[in-house]
Amino acid sequence: MQNEPNKLLDRIEFPRDLRQLPVEQLPQVCAELREFLIKALSDNPGHFASSLGAVELTVALHYVFNTPEDRIVWDVGHQAYGHKILTGRRKVFNTNRHMGGLKPFPSPEESEYDTNTCGHASNSISVALGMAVAAKQQNIERHVVAVIGDGSMSGGLAFEGLNNASTTPNNLLIILNDNNMSIDTAVGGMKQYLHNLHTSPFYNSLRNTAAMKLGAWGWMDDKRRRSILRFNNSVKSLLLGQRNIFEGLDIRYFGPEDGHDVVRLVETLQRIKDMKGPRLLHINTVKGKGYEPAEKNPTVFHAPGRFIPETGERIKTTSEGEPPRFQDVFGETLLELAKEDPRIYGITPAMPTGCSMNILMKEMPERAFDVGIAEGHAVTFAAGMAKDGLIPFCNIYSSFAQRAYDNIIHDVAISRLHVVMCLDRAGLVGEDGATHHGAFDLAALRPIPGLTICSPLDEEDLKGMMRTGAFGQDGPFVIRYPRGCRPQNGTAPRPAGPEEIGRGRCIKEGKDVAVLTLGPIGYVALEAAQDTTAAVYDMRYIKPLDETLLEEVARNFKRIVTVEDGTRTGGMGSAVMEWMSDHGYDIPITRLGLPDNFVEHGTPKELYHLVGLDKENIKKAIT
Repeated sequence: MQNEPNKLLDRIEFPRDLRQLPVEQLPQVCAELREFLIKALSDNPGHFASSLGAVELTVALHYVFNTPEDRIVWDVGHQAYGHKILTGRRKVFNTNRHMGGLKPFPSPEESEYDTNTCGHASNSISVALGMAVAAKQQNIERHVVAVIGDGSMSGGLAFEGLNNASTTPNNLLIILNDNNMSIDTAVGGMKQYLHNLHTSPFYNSLRNTAAMKLGAWGWMDDKRRRSILRFNNSVKSLLLGQRNIFEGLDIRYFGPEDGHDVVRLVETLQRIKDMKGPRLLHINTVKGKGYEPAEKNPTVFHAPGRFIPETGERIKTTSEGEPPRFQDVFGETLLELAKEDPRIYGITPAMPTGCSMNILMKEMPERAFDVGIAEGHAVTFAAGMAKDGLIPFCNIYSSFAQRAYDNIIHDVAISRLHVVMCLDRAGLVGEDGATHHGAFDLAALRPIPGLTICSPLDEEDLKGMMRTGAFGQDGPFVIRYPRGCRPQNGTAPRPAGPEEIGRGRCIKEGKDVAVLTLGPIGYVALEAAQDTTAAVYDMRYIKPLDETLLEEVARNFKRIVTVEDGTRTGGMGSAVMEWMSDHGYDIPITRLGLPDNFVEHGTPKELYHLVGLDKENIKKAIT
């Protein structure tokens, strides 16, 4: 982007430059930062509306606090593009989410201003509390601020952090950026509570004056502070006729404040930043603030792709004749199954649009539940439904399902409950990077007794597997599939008759080398094998394995190549090796999968080439 004369933003390389400006110029900085974001993200897509909504907060934080010595801990990272631009990365922001360029979310590997890795929600309070305690224990004068928003307060970890902050000596400041949103509209009691919360400015002014006097008299050590705080909160709830949840936890509460009044935010932060003990500043913001199309449709403009900045018109990139997206097939099939059987229900942790459960929500709203950013609760909630006769389809993105691991084992698998878990975004998702790749689901879930685990080759397979999960068995059933569409290179033969659990199929006859695949990457392997004599098998199920197929392969082929888009360690290839070893077969096996390191961001095409799972590298392994 070309620099324009007299732009304040062009004079800000790092926060120390921002802090040289008079406070009266901060509204102009915010306007320029918002304009920069709109222009940059219209051409180089990323997380848009959340960062627009956090512009004033970002400027105020870096103006008041001495970053990077003071710590700002972001939650999720959707809000942090303005933070990147103000911390030395404005000139290279056009590389954001490109392979080798800026990372999609804050990362300590990229900048000292990025205090933590934040790709999943609700961890900021716990991380920041640890930093605040570390500073206190080491007698370091440092401010620590946790910024939580975009619905992240609905996550259980946020409440665990709040609970611990209320009982551990610390000086943590929590900023709740309340925009009434997650990605889709926020849901649940916390959303309603935050919407209705109010306080008395007169009361807070009186309280601050009293606190300063008590401090001057030496009455504000930790023990006395907590006793005074409890008494003070009781008086407040008596005067105002209400007590908010944070003060109920002995965390001082301020707000709500207008999160788009940057001068007022600076004044408020300067007043409360040196107070002792945990405290929370509640600000109200608008997701997409300052860009009308995003304000009107914040869900679409959460990550809108490329668009025309003057009009907000999104630039479509769908190719003609492209297969349907897996998430759309899921949504349409779920509605079809729900119409057939009243026991079918849908559950999603805050992603109804992304996973297409909004299709069921629109047609049968009483049959679908958005539980907020709470993956563990989603699984256990589904377990309760299944225990009493319903058939819940619980759709969670693969990388987010990691947060529900104990719930899958303890609440579903042990009791063999009929929960159908659909893991969307399996494999390499692209520009969102290491925190979002669906790399570990197969290796993590494969050892759990009682699970059935499968992956469709294409959209027709997904429909069949969903039907089998609903009606073909009565235990826990896991279906994993990638983001978007399958590769556009033909179709595979369909199995005849009803689907049989644990049964694979040959999709290309051959000799000498058997290529065993799982999921849509089988189409890439099929194309790679076309000019070879290798046979290709679509395993379809990793648990249970098709032992008849493996026996056939072991007896008739000299070498095996396994191909999967999950981690190579512990995945389908490992399962095949274990089976061969257990049954006395000594056959060379080449395993292709994701490496034993975190894969960074880039386009899916770039990343699959990087890890050796494109057509050329699979062909090399075959030949």
